[in-house]
Amino acid sequence: MIEARHLRVLRAVAATGSFSAAARELGCTQPAVSQQMKALEQSTGTPLLIRTGREMRLTQAGEALVRHAAGILAGLTAAEEEVAAIAGLRAGRVRLVSFPSGSSALVPTALAALRAAHPGTRVSLVDAEPPRSVEMLREGDCDVALAFRYEGAQAAEEWGDLVVRPLLADRLVGLVPQGHRLARSSSVAIGELADEPWIAGCPRCRRQLVEVCEGAGFTPRIDFATDDYPAVISLVGAGLGVAVLPELALESVRPKGARAVAVEPAVRREIVALTLPDLEQVPAVAATLDHLARAATR
Repeated sequence: MIEARHLRVLRAVAATGSFSAAARELGCTQPAVSQQMKALEQSTGTPLLIRTGREMRLTQAGEALVRHAAGILAGLTAAEEEVAAIAGLRAGRVRLVSFPSGSSALVPTALAALRAAHPGTRVSLVDAEPPRSVEMLREGDCDVALAFRYEGAQAAEEWGDLVVRPLLADRLVGLVPQGHRLARSSSVAIGELADEPWIAGCPRCRRQLVEVCEGAGFTPRIDFATDDYPAVISLVGAGLGVAVLPELALESVRPKGARAVAVEPAVRREIVALTLPDLEQVPAVAATLDHLARAATR
């Protein structure tokens, strides 16, 4: 193995013509220069210098190595500077994946603060719901995944192999038309909505709703199925049914024609930021996690 420190000594000897002059340039002792040159010649398996009195002359192999050393050392210097920039958050990239309501309610605040603090750090964003977002993290397609899981869910996501940064507990709330008989209630038992037409998401997304309703003794009659939260809110506002949505989904959408009411029993989803253990040590990833946590407390 040829070491970079040995190449630097060889270049100094070639430039100055002696061990003593190279030692002065490098700020070390002459014996240290001699030892490092011997080690380099042992690594290459061939003489690199011809010693004639106090002068040093390069062999053909030495000339070849000095010629290549310039490019090698320049590349190492550039690599060291780039790594130092990333470590110091003057540069770097983070690939973030988030579910839609997280993208609208948490991500903008977090990324704006991150950019203000570390303008050299670039963040890309892709929408994906768990469990797909978690799969993307494990497959190396992102660095941070914003995800959620419901408290007490029968098929809760397993994240034991990941770094889990808890952000907030997001309660589900009922959504009814403004003229609904329960619109002025402070809270509603979910069983009181048993005979209502429902608006809910796809079969996987509404699994938690169905479990809660069945626990209250009924199966919801789902007339409209959509994963688009603004569409759900508009359908409720038009008087076409009732729904249950996370509070976070209502933060960035004005529920025109609809009213939010507390639902009992309380159902919450745990919102977290996930990353891999090795990625947690990357400064740009750690900073992204910190800013997501701060955004969740505002």
